[in-house]
Formats: sequence, structure tokens, C-alpha cells
Amino acid sequence: MRFPLTSVQKLLLPLGAVLFDFLFWQERAGVNMMLYTGFVLTAVLATLPKAAAARRSGYFWLASGGALLSGIFVAVYGSFAAHLACVVSLALVLGYVNQPHLKLVGYALLTALANQLLVVPALLGLVRPLRQVGAEARRVGFYARLLVVPVLTLGVFHVLFALANPRYSAYAEQALETVATWLSALLINISFAHLLFFVLGLLLTGGTLLVVPIHFFADHESRFGEFVRRQRDRVASFGVRRPDFQRKDFRALDLRKEYLVALGLFGLVNALLLVVNLIDITWIWFGFRPAPGFDMTQFVHEGTYVLILSILVAMGIVLWFFRRNLNFYAAGLRWLRLGATVWVVQNAVLAISVALRNYYYIHYTGLAYKRIGVYGFLLLTFFGLATILLKIWQRRSAYSLVRLNALAAYALLLLLAAGNWEVWMAHYNLQPRFQRVDYGFLLAMPDRVLPELAAEAATMPGRELLWEVNGRWEPMSWAVANDRLHRRLRNFQRLQQRRGWQSWTYLDSRAYTAMNALPLQPAAARPAATTPSVANR
Repeated sequence: MRFPLTSVQKLLLPLGAVLFDFLFWQERAGVNMMLYTGFVLTAVLATLPKAAAARRSGYFWLASGGALLSGIFVAVYGSFAAHLACVVSLALVLGYVNQPHLKLVGYALLTALANQLLVVPALLGLVRPLRQVGAEARRVGFYARLLVVPVLTLGVFHVLFALANPRYSAYAEQALETVATWLSALLINISFAHLLFFVLGLLLTGGTLLVVPIHFFADHESRFGEFVRRQRDRVASFGVRRPDFQRKDFRALDLRKEYLVALGLFGLVNALLLVVNLIDITWIWFGFRPAPGFDMTQFVHEGTYVLILSILVAMGIVLWFFRRNLNFYAAGLRWLRLGATVWVVQNAVLAISVALRNYYYIHYTGLAYKRIGVYGFLLLTFFGLATILLKIWQRRSAYSLVRLNALAAYALLLLLAAGNWEVWMAHYNLQPRFQRVDYGFLLAMPDRVLPELAAEAATMPGRELLWEVNGRWEPMSWAVANDRLHRRLRNFQRLQQRRGWQSWTYLDSRAYTAMNALPLQPAAARPAATTPSVANR
């Protein structure tokens, strides 16, 4: 596969590969991610024709803004959520550049992935055939001969200036020593793994510069519309196919059967869900106090998952009944829409009950990743229920709902990338009102949490410290906890001193400064037995 390159692409391709290797080789994601994201966006805009359709695509600019913001979040937090959001945003940018008319987020990601896979043969096609190697070598030799006289003249003047000016001679020797040191270090660092990493950077940079048109997903998306259309040549799903002379007579009857089933279903489940919601409102919404010995884990974990599953099933049932011609059944559409709307509203009330269950768990036991994840999922659930109402009253298609909810999921990913969640969790869980603390969970958090743990270390003696070992909760003595904390602090100090500027993040730098300013308690004597590993919850 041959792929012609412009002059700008010929310059940016090796530059991007060298930049990727310089920024990421043996470094973690930090400010390097922000810099490489800026390079990718600049390269895309520089190589994008002014008349390209991508410049007029709102999705392209949305993904570009998301990539820029998430790159900044990586440099600030260095969190996995920010890193993931940045990678997804860059993939979306490349997908919308490849096919600017795409709207589905998932199809844009798949298009970017397919383009990246096809970049490999495209780059191989850039390698000139062997028969042209001789001509290229003769051309290089010609220009090399032209430079012989200027280089020799430069060398003569350099010797003369070095003899005449001792300061120039010192500067020249220092420059030559710097170049020699850099070349020796470069030769030492070149290994097979490093070479493979450089090739990876070349391929990723090629994926940002080379656009191999992928029409499959765009063609597939073009078949879908935003609204449900009436299908006059089909019978309803509950009907039995009849001979041609009978089909017209039985079609309305089949649609009425489906309408009666849907109306009866919505009536029954609304009555049942009303009972459940009334129980939750009277029990959970106002003045909830867990009794002694109350199983909060079962109350939240199992109850939340079951309620979320019921909401998803409810959304699926609405999508099923409003998928086709039942949207145009004038005889009973008003009552059907009313019943479905009441059911959607009741599912929103059920989602509020789930949110309250999650809140009570956080209030009585502390904050964790899953609790934040539940609230994120509930945000998507409320948005999904709102789009279900659009489908009911505006005859929106399933494609329209997928498009809108995928955009909402991308927005939620950016929101998660913008949060300093680990520090907030540690600050919340270390409040004096919590006498039982999952300290193993806090010790397993990233390094930016360490100043919070060190600042609250004096309040830990006297509390009940726990950690999870092989799925069971076990007590942790303060001697063991203090020893593990100081080991984390020492390791962080050594690691922060060895890291290059490419791995710099604002919060780790602030944590390192704050940690050095804190008066820490002396580490306890190390226990004889090796402490087991801590599992995140």
C-alpha cells in the first residue's frame, strides 16, 4: 500500500516518533501526556486541509477540547481516569478526522482503531523499492561531495579561533564533551526493547498523520435515522404472517394485540413499582436509622445491584414496545404514552432510592471507588430515562438514544478525569467520626494521598484499623500500619527523586513538598512476620 506524504507530514512523522520516545521511554504518564497530546492536536490541524469536513464537525471540536482538557488533568493528577479520558479523546479526534460525518462515539473509536491497524502496511508502503536505493545513494553522495569544501574550511577556522581565543577554546571543548557524553549515553540506552518502543511511537504518530479512509462504520451508521418511521409493509411482531389477500385485514388487529399487551404490562408494573417506591420513601427517604446489627453491606450492595438491574430491564421493555408501528397507533397511543411515562418517572424515583442507599453507606462506613462509580452510573441512568421520554413522545429511534447516551458517557468520563478522587476519599474517610477505618485501602492509594495519611497519623492510635486479606476483614495494629506508612513515604521520596521531568505531576510535586514539611512520628519496629498484601475494595 503506497501512501504519498506531504512535506509537513514528512517532517512531523520522525519528529513525533522521537518526541514519543523522549517523553515516554521508562516514564509514567504525567506532563509528557499533555505535551504529546498538544503535539497530536497541532499535527492534526496542521495536516488537515482548510476545506476538510472535519473542521465543520462539532464532534471533532468536542473531542479536541476533551483531549486538551484531559491532557491537562493528567499533568495535574496523573490519575488513571484522566489517562483513559485522554486516550479515548485522542482516538475520537482521529476517528472524526477519518470520517467527519460520524456521530456515534463507538463508531468513531472503531474507525480510529481500524485506521491505526492499517497504518502499518501504509508505513511499509512508504519504504522505497530496492531498485531505487542506488539512485538515492548517488544523490546523497553528490550532496556530500558538495559539502566537503565548506566543512574543511569550517574546521580550519575552528582551529585558528581555538588557538587565538582561549575562552572560545574552552567553550568548544565543553560543547564537544557534552555531545560525546550524550552520544555515549544514547548508545548505551539503545536496546531491543527501546528499539521496539521507538517503533511503537512511530506507528502511533503515523496513525495521527496518515488517514486511511475507513467507510464501513460510516456507511453502516448512514442507514439509521433519528426518528422511528412507519413501516407499512410489515405486520406487528405479535401477528402471524397471512396470505396477501388477508394481510391487510389482520394488520390492525395484530397491532391492537400488541397495544393491549403493552398497556396491561405498564398498568401492572406501575402498580407493583408504586408499592416498592412507597416502601422506600417511607423507610429510606426520611429519618433512616440503621438498627444495631443491621447488614449495611447487603442493604447497599445487593439491593443496589438488583434495583439498577430492574431499571435497565424497564428501559429495555419501553424500547421494545416503542420500536416500530406502535408509535403510530392513534387509537390508544395517548394512554400508552401516559402509562410508559409514569413508569419512567417511577423508575427515576427508584433511582433516587438507590442514590440514598449509596449515601447512607458512605455516611456510615466511608467513601470508596464503587460508591463514586454508583453515582456516576446513576447520572447516566437519569440521562437515559430522560432520553426514553424523548423516544416515547418524539418517536426517537434507538440510534438516537445510543448517540445521546454515548455522548453522556464520554462527558461523564471527562468529569471523572477532572476529580481528585483519591485525596477526597482519604480526607473523608479519615474524619474523627469514623472509629473503624479501612487503613489497608488508604495505604494502597496513589502517592498523592500520602500527605493526608501522614497529617492524620497522630489520630490513628485508638481507632479500629482494618484491612482486607483474601476477602476477609482483619484488624491491623497501629505498629504495622505506621511501619507500612513510613515505608510508603520513604519509597515515594526515593522514587520522586529518580523520576524525570517527563513524569512530573502537580499533585505529586505538591505531595513531595508537603511531606517534607510534615513532622512525622518515628516508624515503629518492623514486625518479624511479613505482612500480607492489601486488596483494594
